[in-house]
Amino acid sequence: MNEQLLLERVRDAAPVSRPELARATGLSKPTVALALSSLERDGLVRVAGHRTGVRGPSAVLYELRPEAGFILGLDVGREYIRGALADLSGAVRARASRRSQTSSGRGRLKELASLGDDLLRSAGAPRSRRVLQTVVGSPGVFDPVRGAVRMAGNLPGWEAPSVLTELRRTFGEETVIENDVDVAAVAERDHGHGRDAATFAFVSIGTGIGMGLVIDGQLHRGAHGGAGEIAYLPVTAGSADPRDVRSRGALEASASSSAIVRAAREVGLDGYLSAQRVFAAAAAGDERARRVVEEEATLLAKALASIVAVVDPELIVLGGGIGGAPGFAAQVAAKLSRLAPFAPEIRVTALGQDAVVDGCLAVGLEQAWQRVLASR
Repeated sequence: MNEQLLLERVRDAAPVSRPELARATGLSKPTVALALSSLERDGLVRVAGHRTGVRGPSAVLYELRPEAGFILGLDVGREYIRGALADLSGAVRARASRRSQTSSGRGRLKELASLGDDLLRSAGAPRSRRVLQTVVGSPGVFDPVRGAVRMAGNLPGWEAPSVLTELRRTFGEETVIENDVDVAAVAERDHGHGRDAATFAFVSIGTGIGMGLVIDGQLHRGAHGGAGEIAYLPVTAGSADPRDVRSRGALEASASSSAIVRAAREVGLDGYLSAQRVFAAAAAGDERARRVVEEEATLLAKALASIVAVVDPELIVLGGGIGGAPGFAAQVAAKLSRLAPFAPEIRVTALGQDAVVDGCLAVGLEQAWQRVLASR
């Protein structure tokens, strides 16, 4: 217990001296010295220097040894996979992102393994017991009974129970799968606009659509882990494919990036199209593209009005390729103000494409710390 107490204090107050630790914890100086020696011997803390310029002998200062453990965060999507490696202090040692070249679950597992190896190699941290926690941010909801992801229709083969087994075989038993938008909301709470909001929603619109909900500072998961699966809200456009509505949800079938491309073709836009190109055409004055973007803003505003009526968040943060499109947040806010009983502030995430990875690291760091403390 003494070592746990001192380790947490060193983490929060470093660099810190033995007398300062004794005063802060109420432990005797001999007890502090004995516990610090044990923590230093096990490679968890180290001497950081000496405090000079004060009366009496210079004091030895201690700090956490960051290399005592690493946390691996991975973001798996249909088009891209991203990752980062952080040390036990939370400092990011390496980042990487690459376009996915596969459409199968097995292929995606191989890509993640390769990405993880590259991150560890870049940081000079070969895979070993020092990787204390791996967190994989994924679309869908993890079902602990089946040990598998559900509702990940954008990732063929990803819902098989063997996926988690293979992930743990590759990265270690301390590997968990978290909903990607949930962990993005955690990152927004810790590092983004959510720092100043007790209750907010992080809404991601891109290849898929999802929401992470923070209520009174805590991530709200719901009874089955499905809180925030707004893709299934019955908000739909007339052009939505009924098969997509059944498999992906009405809102996602009507307002995701593929739905925007489909709507653009229906109004006569041709050539190579992507959601980004449709938004660019609208910004350049193309009336057909402008109508598509306006319908997209209307659909999203209707979905957000439901969230506002139920949760009453003080802030809604938009992310994803569509959510972060220039000027789109203002369009959504204008339409929402006419639909909802209250008008929360709407902002675009400042975390960009790293939101999911940073959330994985935040969740993984907390889990790793609990394991380190429990091991004392």
